[in-house]
Amino acid sequence: MGRLFGTDGVRGLANGDLTPELALSVAVAAARVLVESDGSHQPLAIVGRDPRASGEMLESAVVAGLTSAGANVVRVGVLPTPAVAYLVGQTNADLGVMLSASHNPMPDNGIKLFAAGGTKLPDELEERIEKAVADGHGLIGRPTGAQIGRVNDLIDGADYYVKHLVEATPHRLEGIKVVVDCANGAASEVAPVAYREAGAEVIAIHAEPDGYNINDECGSTHIEKVRDAVLEHGADLGIAHDGDADRCLAVTASGEIVDGDQIMAILALAMRDAGTLTGNTLVATVMSNLGLRIAMKQSGIKLIEAKVGDRYVLEELNAGSLALGGEQSGHIVMPAFATTGDGVLTGLHLMAQLAATGKSLADLAAVVLKLPQVLINVRVDDRQAGATAPGVLGAVAAAEGELGETGRVLLRPSGTEPLVRVMVEAATEDQARAVAERIAAQVSAASPA
Repeated sequence: MGRLFGTDGVRGLANGDLTPELALSVAVAAARVLVESDGSHQPLAIVGRDPRASGEMLESAVVAGLTSAGANVVRVGVLPTPAVAYLVGQTNADLGVMLSASHNPMPDNGIKLFAAGGTKLPDELEERIEKAVADGHGLIGRPTGAQIGRVNDLIDGADYYVKHLVEATPHRLEGIKVVVDCANGAASEVAPVAYREAGAEVIAIHAEPDGYNINDECGSTHIEKVRDAVLEHGADLGIAHDGDADRCLAVTASGEIVDGDQIMAILALAMRDAGTLTGNTLVATVMSNLGLRIAMKQSGIKLIEAKVGDRYVLEELNAGSLALGGEQSGHIVMPAFATTGDGVLTGLHLMAQLAATGKSLADLAAVVLKLPQVLINVRVDDRQAGATAPGVLGAVAAAEGELGETGRVLLRPSGTEPLVRVMVEAATEDQARAVAERIAAQVSAASPA
């Protein structure tokens, strides 16, 4: 798998790259690295998963690894990633494990780790866990007898999480009609319930997971499905989640897509007006559209850029004690209510702003005038070579000279897939596509897949 940890945990083909043996090793290493115990207490771990069939297999391996390292385990079953993070904090657990490959197709799966409090791991801790796995330290010095961990199940974790979400919603949602696409994923139960309990009229689609249909032509990676349903049902908006529900994208009543940049702008303005946007500052990533930067500057809101990945957004938020950040992809983080990106929480806050202002989603999203943006994912053999070859760097320099201040180029190796992402913004879509295709051709030539 190359480096074990990517942008968002360990991810790969279940039972291919990501085997039960590897999952067990990661669990043992995580327990040892994350739990610094003097022997006065037995550590506690929360384990959840999305509905993928392979999650059942990997959950067993993770639980075996954790208990073999002396950790007690509470299984919470199928829940969104942010629900697992929330429960880690609420139970004062020492660590959390979420088995999910997020928006990836069903054959993949992944392991996301949370430290005490439900926070994602910094690079330093991931490197220590990765070294422990490579060195095989989990195979020595294991506890025996009464020191082996025990396993229990929490059957009402979803209820606790939904109650938290509804209490965190700033305005009741009566009068809002929403279509929610649950991606046949981890939010298939909790998202419709939370939206209804907050007062919305809810039409749920792709909310019948069978272990194999997660993200299958649905959810945030196929937003045309929720758009079609919004138009069919005459809804005020549509919301699309991904497989583990840490993302939220939206569509207007007329079917226009509202991405994470626009959602962040809507929430930032609402929080600024409410006096809750700490330092009048928003954290976004280098992938965010120039239109968001322009809109925030015009609104008197400072924008801080972070690397791609919601854990890097979180690092910036925590460093400045800030209140809002996120990604264009729909990972939105509100530290007052969650320790990680939470798609259902985001959907609730977005609808609350519609209800509070009486405005349509289209009107609220119009604050961001997006520049045409073209993203090409180039499949490569070597991500670093594809991003740093002289021909690639020369093409990027030439493009930046051509665009000047009217656009920008971003070249980024994927953290989870054998891809180099080429993103170009320009005054027109034709120009952006032409520039992006020239650079993509150089990337492909530098490292053919």
